Amino acid sequence: MARTKHQEKPPKPKAKSIGTNENKKEYSTKIPMLNSILAVLCILVAAWFSYKGYLETRVNTPFDTEKLVIETGLDVPERYWGTYSSGIYFALKTRDPHSLVTGLMWYFPQHLRQGGEGFRHWCEQGDRLDRYAWLEHDGRNFGIQEILDGGAVIKTSFVKKLGGSHGGDWTARIAVSSEQKERDGEEISLLYYTAIEEKTKGWIKAASGGDDKLTGVTGETDGLGTFKLDINPISGVVEEHSYLVTAAPGLHVLKETVLHNLQLASQKVGSKRRIILGGEQLPLDTKGKEVQPNFIVSQVTAKIPFEFEVTFESGSFLDRGEKLTGKTYDTTLEKQRKVFNDKFEKVFKLKSKGFKDDEISFAKMAFSNMIGSIGYFYGSSLVQSEYTKGSVPYWKAPLYSGVPSRSFFPRGFLWDEGFHGLLISAWDLDIELDIISHWFDLMNVEGWIPREMILGQEALAKVPEEFITQVNTNANPPTFFLTLQSILKRYNGEFSEKNIQALERLYPRLQTWFDWYNTTQTGDLPGTYRWRGRDPTAIREVNPKTLTSGLDDYPRASHPNVDERHVDLRCWIAFSANIMAQISEVVKRPGCKYSDTFSYLSNNDILNKLHWSPGARRYCDYGLHTDKVVLRRPKPPPRSHSPTSEMIRVVLEDPTLRYVDTTFGYVSLFPFILELIEPNSPQLGKILEDLTNPDLLWTNYGLRSLAKNAPLYMGRNTEHDPPYWRGAIWMNINYLVVRSLKHYSKYEGPHRAKSLKIYNELRQNLIRNVISKYKQSGYMWENYGDTHGEGKGSHPFTGWTSLIVLIMSELY
Repeated sequence: MARTKHQEKPPKPKAKSIGTNENKKEYSTKIPMLNSILAVLCILVAAWFSYKGYLETRVNTPFDTEKLVIETGLDVPERYWGTYSSGIYFALKTRDPHSLVTGLMWYFPQHLRQGGEGFRHWCEQGDRLDRYAWLEHDGRNFGIQEILDGGAVIKTSFVKKLGGSHGGDWTARIAVSSEQKERDGEEISLLYYTAIEEKTKGWIKAASGGDDKLTGVTGETDGLGTFKLDINPISGVVEEHSYLVTAAPGLHVLKETVLHNLQLASQKVGSKRRIILGGEQLPLDTKGKEVQPNFIVSQVTAKIPFEFEVTFESGSFLDRGEKLTGKTYDTTLEKQRKVFNDKFEKVFKLKSKGFKDDEISFAKMAFSNMIGSIGYFYGSSLVQSEYTKGSVPYWKAPLYSGVPSRSFFPRGFLWDEGFHGLLISAWDLDIELDIISHWFDLMNVEGWIPREMILGQEALAKVPEEFITQVNTNANPPTFFLTLQSILKRYNGEFSEKNIQALERLYPRLQTWFDWYNTTQTGDLPGTYRWRGRDPTAIREVNPKTLTSGLDDYPRASHPNVDERHVDLRCWIAFSANIMAQISEVVKRPGCKYSDTFSYLSNNDILNKLHWSPGARRYCDYGLHTDKVVLRRPKPPPRSHSPTSEMIRVVLEDPTLRYVDTTFGYVSLFPFILELIEPNSPQLGKILEDLTNPDLLWTNYGLRSLAKNAPLYMGRNTEHDPPYWRGAIWMNINYLVVRSLKHYSKYEGPHRAKSLKIYNELRQNLIRNVISKYKQSGYMWENYGDTHGEGKGSHPFTGWTSLIVLIMSELY
């Protein structure tokens, strides 16, 4: 049957084809859109990783501007050679990244023990020497040191003579005598060595006489050119001579290299056991060829008294005239001593102030140890930021810096160095500006300078591993502004063109440094500041330490958090802003923002609102705090045989946000010691009243760091750590207090007379105690006890404790 039109099956619709014009148009618009999205995503991902990589590198990227150290090494020939190995009893080296080093070791054969006990090289408290100190040192030309080791007096001296094009000549003398003649005739072994680091470009070679004895060393390096070094006995009876020529793995193991060879080469001669060195002991390289020597030692065993001379002569010094030996040495040394003594009186005026000869000799020793302990280091620190997975190396750089203690802290500390500069700049402005320049060349692009500079193998060998890495969120008090303030006071109007140029080069870095503090260390409220680096999760500390403040275990709020505000840090920022304004004026740069910042931060009404406790009537921190925190040992599980656990912190009362006003001590004094309080203010009167209260800070030996009625006075912060800034007397803060008392005594008003009276009493107490304890113990100390004034902590501590010289001379 035929179908009608309506009965026909409708045609099957055709599938859309990508080949049609309509579909092509739709596809052509979607693909580019997807590609664009993918491209944007790729760009964003790449940008993120690029930015993340950028953030990671900021911590170890140098500040991008002109370097401050434009003269170093042979550019400054009068300071090319020096006693720059601060941690060695006696050594001379150059201001080169990889220097020739010469130095002294010694031991008494009858007292040398297995493992090296009794062998002297690095300054070590464990050596228990009666004393050692530079008696005179000018930082440039000469030095005289006296070491007392069990009644034997070892006197080391050196003097330099400029000439040629490689730093000139020098001669050192080492003389051994007996303090009370009780050790005369006893044998002592003296070892004088010459060494170069593996990376030093050059060589050294032993020079021997006809009897196969080592008489010296010849060599050549990039910095020194050709040179020779002669070792000559002057007086005494030589019992034995031996030497060692070898390759040491590094300057940090010279003592171990000698001890290894002493043990191998010991002999028995007749009835005596002789300890000698083994001559040439060169290891073989991978090809079986002898390695070039980098360590040469001459050992002389002689009877006390004994004296020998070491003479270094530069190959480029062609017209030296008389050699720097014998009477010429004596004459040259005495000439330098006279210049030193005349300058010392001119600068410090101690004789004209009525000090006795022994007190002046003490002051010369204290100053000489500060300037004679200036070191020259080279290497790379380990640093870390929140963007790095772990520690990363800083760039390799030199550091020319004082050190706090030759035995315990023979390296650079940012917090300490600003105090060191107060004394050094009074003596030699060029040296201090050079030190500042080296430190600020270590600033990274963020404006951060590491708190502690541990550069080179020798420095690393002295530092526990947990303290090596420096974290870029952590500050330290900007004490270089103290030094700069002192320089402005003393030299303003007398700056040479060279010194003005140095300040102009320094200025951009100072700006960035200040800005770093003023942005990274701020608190949550305007005008408040908070030290970073406190650990809120610490379970073994009664009060988590604030190492960044420089005051370590000084009690702060018991529970670190973002609400904290630290009065000392606020005062440091205010003080720094004021000095920045003054420097801006000297170098003719706009300084309004600094003067405005100072004006705001030094406003006593705002300061009092944030940090003055109305109840306790004292300046203090603010934070989440309770005094009810103790250390307790956890109870072991029943039938447990495991070792007893360490004591942990137990909080007995919930903390609250409050003033930390039950604690009175150094932190409470910062508005006063940085001279931010108005001279007529009642707060100043209350501080002066509290200073003289023996139940708080006053002692006959100086001001203690924490009041006797403070909850943590002389309390341990952990089971193992003795109290540090919890009662002991510290010279750096006492210096600032004395300085401030002198400042306020100049202002007419209700507090003038009392400020002057306290100034005179505190100054005398400090001078009397530090000198007295030096005479008793043979040392200056890191801090002093508040009950008997005894020396405590590391020794010799001739860093900021040497500020006693400025207190004696009233140079503030």
